[in-house]
Amino acid sequence: MSETVKMPALGESVTEGTVTRWLKSVGDTVEVDEPLLEVSTDKVDTEIPSPVAGTIEQILVQEDEDAEVGADLVVIGDGSGSGAADSGDSGAEAAAEEAPAEEPAAEPSQGEDLASDETAAPSTDTPASEEKPAAGGSGEGQEVTMPALGESVTEGTVTRWLKSVGDTVEVDEPLLEVSTDKVDTEIPSPVAGTVIEIRVQEDEDAEVGAVLAIVGDSSGSAPAAAPAAPAPEAKAEEKAPEPAAEEKPAAAPAPKETPAPAPAPEKAPAAPAAPAAPAPQADASVSGAESSGYVTPLVRKMAAEAGIDLSTVSGTGLGGRIRKQDVQKAIDAQAQQQAAPAASAPAGAPAAAAAAPVEVSPLRGTEEKMTRIRKVTAKRMMESLHSMAQLTTAVEVDMTRVAKLRGRAKDSFAQREGAKLTFLPFIMQAAVEALKTYPKLNATIDGETIRYGASENIGMAADTERGLVVPVIKNSGDLNLAGLARQIGDLGARAKGNKLTPDDLQGATFTITNTGSGGALWDTPIVPDPQVGILGCGTIVKRPAVVQNAEGDDSIAIRSMMYLFLSYDHRLVDGGDAARFLTHMKKRLEEGAFESDLGL
Repeated sequence: MSETVKMPALGESVTEGTVTRWLKSVGDTVEVDEPLLEVSTDKVDTEIPSPVAGTIEQILVQEDEDAEVGADLVVIGDGSGSGAADSGDSGAEAAAEEAPAEEPAAEPSQGEDLASDETAAPSTDTPASEEKPAAGGSGEGQEVTMPALGESVTEGTVTRWLKSVGDTVEVDEPLLEVSTDKVDTEIPSPVAGTVIEIRVQEDEDAEVGAVLAIVGDSSGSAPAAAPAAPAPEAKAEEKAPEPAAEEKPAAAPAPKETPAPAPAPEKAPAAPAAPAAPAPQADASVSGAESSGYVTPLVRKMAAEAGIDLSTVSGTGLGGRIRKQDVQKAIDAQAQQQAAPAASAPAGAPAAAAAAPVEVSPLRGTEEKMTRIRKVTAKRMMESLHSMAQLTTAVEVDMTRVAKLRGRAKDSFAQREGAKLTFLPFIMQAAVEALKTYPKLNATIDGETIRYGASENIGMAADTERGLVVPVIKNSGDLNLAGLARQIGDLGARAKGNKLTPDDLQGATFTITNTGSGGALWDTPIVPDPQVGILGCGTIVKRPAVVQNAEGDDSIAIRSMMYLFLSYDHRLVDGGDAARFLTHMKKRLEEGAFESDLGL
């Protein structure tokens, strides 16, 4: 007896949802409460569990199609009808037409698919790897589609395939890496089997729901070679880099690796002792990447620039994968080793510093494709700049009292709060207080309506290796100095570690950018739409300034000075509004009345 699964209610005002991905195919078995499909609405993305146990007989709503609440999604029964082949019971001609396409997807899930994978895997040689897409073109296997990667994310860029055509993959094993304008992530395989075809190549874009690869049974390719192939493959895995290079003919480093294995054992001890030769070490890093498992292009580039041989780096990621943190640890260790001889010979240090060569970027004279985050940033900045009347106003702030308070309290603050006490929490607290007093800077323009924010959600511009990201501190007006410092430290660390979620990057009502961290005195930042203001902080420098004593007498003293600059949308904010906002912040910071927040 079959049972129909319907679209459940997904929220009080939600009337329909979009099927973004089926987690099961026709012919697959499913248990009660096991995730069956993924559905996206205008408010949330979620998995729909199966209310019954049985076999998928018919899928009624395909991926990327909409379905109203209560609509039939799938038919689940005892499987006696051999999948969708007998779906004529429903009386729908469209379902009957879909049956032949769905039928092969059920075959790999039978008991024979493990044997098929083992038979096909040894036959992955140079010519066969290119012929396998044709073998999968008959429809055998299951489509792996681009999943929904966030509420407002519509597409992603394939940055690296972790599996090649002919490789076997397990359920939930990482299959490829995808980058969006908000997050980088690994896409796991929804099924176990062999990669038959790759549809989207590296550096290409794919919309949510687009087919990325075909995974299934490749037993149709070279069955006669099956008995003889397993033994050589087993030996190939033991002998490492030589066969590894042959199995991946498409990899660029393959020609360099072929002559390398013979002298490698003899020269291996000498490689770390030769930091003065950057070019050979860059080549070694690529060789190490191939022998130590897959690495992302960012990690490979990071290691090459630092002269780190990836074969010497121990990976802490899934399956021993080398991550950015592992390379950074190796870079730090290398720096400590190089600093030790310099510290022991102070007499030679000045000469070495004077003779230091100019650091030349490996990008000099090259070309590269714009990353997705760079393309999105460029598009949004141009749209914002051309949709507003933007201008910038600046004031100079004496940060001497704040600097002294910070110097007295930073050690005890770090022990008590578990966060570093930088200048940014002071500036952010002053900005939040000014936004409460002058809410025009915390508003948006909606047609001819001005909407004032009920809370102060501060976007914090962060410079990362991937590009500019802006995590958001929600409800900043409810946090004290310690709370802001903890949020700044947490979001900043996760931004650098590429661990931000899409929710961390949404909802800002006002943005602060600390260009002074790079040594800039002041800047004219672009207001991010739909906000109407962005505050910039210049670097804090000591210089002579005129100060007044209690009697009103002027004198010149060395003070810690900083520029605050505010870019704003002149359609809503006038110059007077901007000046009052900045003057409020200037007075708050120069008074330096933060002792109670610091426990002083």
